[in-house]
Amino acid sequence: MEQTLQTIGWIACVIYATIPGFWLLIHPRVDYWRSRPRSPYRILLPAWIAMWLLLAAVTAHWRDLTAYHRWWCWIPAGVLFGAGLTLYKLSGTAFSPAQLGGLPEVLPGHPQQGLVTTGIRAHVRHPIYLAHLCEMLAWSIGTGLAVCWALTAFAIVTGAVMITMEDKELENRFGEEYRQYRLRVPALLPRTTL
Repeated sequence: MEQTLQTIGWIACVIYATIPGFWLLIHPRVDYWRSRPRSPYRILLPAWIAMWLLLAAVTAHWRDLTAYHRWWCWIPAGVLFGAGLTLYKLSGTAFSPAQLGGLPEVLPGHPQQGLVTTGIRAHVRHPIYLAHLCEMLAWSIGTGLAVCWALTAFAIVTGAVMITMEDKELENRFGEEYRQYRLRVPALLPRTTL
């Protein structure tokens, strides 16, 4: 059972770690993708799958290296899994499937969607990325795999770059409304008052 969970955790972290790379293909070249006569996802999805395969090949040698092995680590991991799933559910509220899939960014003539600043997005600007992070941390903590921790660190670094680019693209699309929203609401970690 432990080996199965470690394998699933490694695969999950490989996929999650490539999400920022997928969006880094899009945000710097939004105009290019919008100018294409056919859906850019015909190119982008195979490129993303190629990222999975490349990252899996690069990390496969270390996929059994554990930093620790403690059964009780699955308790905080379970909490993080639950938090991630809750964030995914909340992220879909008042947000269309097209928005969740990034269609307004890449498809020409796609109906302009309004900026959603209510619900979970009143507390964090990028709740889906926070959910991804929760899931990666859950797999890292639960499995104790060094490779999961490394992939999580990689995703944090590339994710920070990707969020910066996405914020710029959203500012270009929504202007002052987005600038004000960005001043009020943090990117990933909600503000707490004690």
